[in-house]
Amino acid sequence: MLKALIFDVDGTLADTERDGHRPAFNAAFREYGLDWDWDAPLYGQLLAVTGGKERMKYYVERFRPDYVKPAGFDDLVAELHKAKTRHYTRMLAEGGIPLRPGVKRLLTEARGAGLTLAVATTTTPENVIALLRHSLAEDGPDWFAVIAAGDIVPAKKPAPDIYVWALEKLGLTPDQCLAFEDSENGILSSRGAGLPTVVTVNDYTRDHDFSGALAVLSDLGEADAPYQRLDKAEPAEKGVVDLARIRGWMGPG
Repeated sequence: MLKALIFDVDGTLADTERDGHRPAFNAAFREYGLDWDWDAPLYGQLLAVTGGKERMKYYVERFRPDYVKPAGFDDLVAELHKAKTRHYTRMLAEGGIPLRPGVKRLLTEARGAGLTLAVATTTTPENVIALLRHSLAEDGPDWFAVIAAGDIVPAKKPAPDIYVWALEKLGLTPDQCLAFEDSENGILSSRGAGLPTVVTVNDYTRDHDFSGALAVLSDLGEADAPYQRLDKAEPAEKGVVDLARIRGWMGPG
């Protein structure tokens, strides 16, 4: 029996990557006097690496061979990441980043039906709390029984560790839960933990490999703007992702 929904955050709950995290990184770079600038296409390449600190290190190795690392480079990266988080949460507080279509509707329905909600993400807990508070509801963080985020496990997605940790905290087995992801690294992580997974793509992940997904969709859909099924040869299936549809996909159990 389905007992919990577990959500990735960036790109899944909201389109935070291109218009949230990317400009926040650039603001942090400017604050520290760095000439690094991540435009939208470059950021799409950097998203192959999960975790903000890991992404900055990859950028230097792959794209900036001219950059001379200072002593204590790892400390600088950690400081940059804290500054980036500060800029990101400020952006949320000033206007918010809207949730993706159907997200609030499904969260509300699941809560009303007594299902448990959880988060499993590589972004920092501060980012998660800010997004939920400013884009979902003032008490949005309280909607979630478990928020598995950031460095709470050492191995980031595509490793399954963050989902394994969340399952342990929930006290549930993978077949009692459904994960929501948006990227290849994300589904490798969730499926690695044994979780059935629904994918909602975004501009950065549309061409990823989503093998093993329960469904691959444009979004979760609203009554006046239904989702499109993307993993069918003829994507005739449209609608909204609600609990009835989820249980239909998952089958009896």
